[in-house]
Amino acid sequence: MPRNERQERILDLVRRHGFVSIDDLAAQFDVTPQTIRRDINQLSNKDLLRRYHGGAGMTSSVENVAYQTRQILWQDEKRRIAQMLAEHIPDGSSLFINIGTTTEEVARALLRHGQLKVITNNLNVASMMSSNADFEVTVAGGVVRSRDGGIIGEATVDFIRQFKVDYGIIGISGIDVDGSLLDFDYREVRVAKGIIDNARRVCLVADHSKFGRSAMARLANIADVDAVYTDRPVPPQIETIIADNGVDLYVADQAADGVIPLDQAAAGD
Repeated sequence: MPRNERQERILDLVRRHGFVSIDDLAAQFDVTPQTIRRDINQLSNKDLLRRYHGGAGMTSSVENVAYQTRQILWQDEKRRIAQMLAEHIPDGSSLFINIGTTTEEVARALLRHGQLKVITNNLNVASMMSSNADFEVTVAGGVVRSRDGGIIGEATVDFIRQFKVDYGIIGISGIDVDGSLLDFDYREVRVAKGIIDNARRVCLVADHSKFGRSAMARLANIADVDAVYTDRPVPPQIETIIADNGVDLYVADQAADGVIPLDQAAAGD
């Protein structure tokens, strides 16, 4: 099994069980404990899990991975998600775009569009999109979070509530098995709720690593958005919630620049 694939499966097991032992992993993958330790060290260095004596466990549910690390994690996957979503945004649209490295990729993918009106609480998005003279970019007021350029606070929430836009594009830190959308900063969550309440169509962008990941602040449920854009077929329990609530699911095809419809994604076609 290629190392990347094994590490992906180690992460899946940690998310499912909370803790896995080195001996159990070595037996499951038919490799030496030393090989598993190397995998765990590499994943720990990326802040994707925590090393413990004899095994590995979940990262903190109260603190996110560093912004600089998130910028390079799953970069290709985020780019494909962003390109897929950008194809669904017509010129002349009005948008909310919130904080996150995936939403920043969406902003980058939209740069060739025309006559967009963008409202954002993300300084990185504002800087990027203001390079297009055809765009009108409005930055929300509030407290600037130095670690990632996010703008949060009561003033931000009040500002967002003044608008009603065509599309709200939001990212998230984690998606629980019951469909709960989770984040680490309740102030960021309050802004995202304002975006959900004031967008005609809410688009959630989330790479596969977000499914099953924990965080302490609840934003909403995946049933509360209109469309989910991701890079791999979603877990069956989440797929059921999406299907039962009429949420559109778009899965970027790794083999081609396209979309796998929900029924094909579920079948693995």
